[in-house]
Amino acid sequence: PSIGVSLFSDNPVTVDELMKQADLSMYQAKAAGKNTMRFFDPEMQQAVSTRIKLETELREALIQKAFFVHYQPQVNSRSQVTGAEALVRWQHPQRGVILPDEFIALAEETGLILQLGRQVLANVCHQLAIWNSLPDLASFTIAVNVSASQFRHPDFLHLIDEAIAINGANPHNLKLELTESMLLDNTEDTIHKMYSLQAKGVQFSLDDFGTGYSSLSYLKRLPVDQLKIDQSFVKDLGKNKSDVAIARTIVTLAHSLGLAVIAEGVETKEQHKLLLKEGCEAFQGNLFSCSVAIEEFEKFIFS
Repeated sequence: PSIGVSLFSDNPVTVDELMKQADLSMYQAKAAGKNTMRFFDPEMQQAVSTRIKLETELREALIQKAFFVHYQPQVNSRSQVTGAEALVRWQHPQRGVILPDEFIALAEETGLILQLGRQVLANVCHQLAIWNSLPDLASFTIAVNVSASQFRHPDFLHLIDEAIAINGANPHNLKLELTESMLLDNTEDTIHKMYSLQAKGVQFSLDDFGTGYSSLSYLKRLPVDQLKIDQSFVKDLGKNKSDVAIARTIVTLAHSLGLAVIAEGVETKEQHKLLLKEGCEAFQGNLFSCSVAIEEFEKFIFS
């Protein structure tokens, strides 16, 4: 059993409120693995109220299209910009710009990630269409993170096709970033979707590589174009020999499979130098530029 308990004494609490508190505590007990007990804590109520408020604001923001995209440059071994990663931001009317760490998890839990993802894809494909018309930027790629719920949605292929067609983007310049864990669920459906999109020119980057299962069996079967070295391995390069060895292994594996490799979270010249030494050919991080609005991104390109 999962038991929720709410204590009361002289505080004026109604029966309904008391039962709500006990019910909330019971769900906390369930979330803790069941077969346990939890006492009501006012912080629980605050957390629930905060979540409800954020969800309400999130729904309104989607209606108002209050989300926009920042771009972080991706550069080659000569520090030349070759594209960018698109990173969503929320322009909150009271709080200003909110970073995705605060709302992406909630968007996934509530299913709102599908609508949010559609808006981000439309924004990215619109930008790709603009760049495609400019000779100096026509080859630039934009990488977009795709959540598990987005990718598994029955209409995912249609949503990608729609975003590309409506905005007139070149599919060869669109790169979808997937995580390892996503690829292990319903493998046959994953393979079908990836090959269908690859046939149209869409590229795939395996994000956070090395932090999950890192199974060679799916790398052999799936049409992945690029491995992305996770920033957790990049952060301590020069301090931790194990991280250097992991980076070297990922680069060697990528090259042996004919895949490109990019390192994220590059913040120091030492990290950049070590990665270059190990054969990494592409980089992303604050050493080159933080994520910026499109106007700043284009200034950075031509500076």
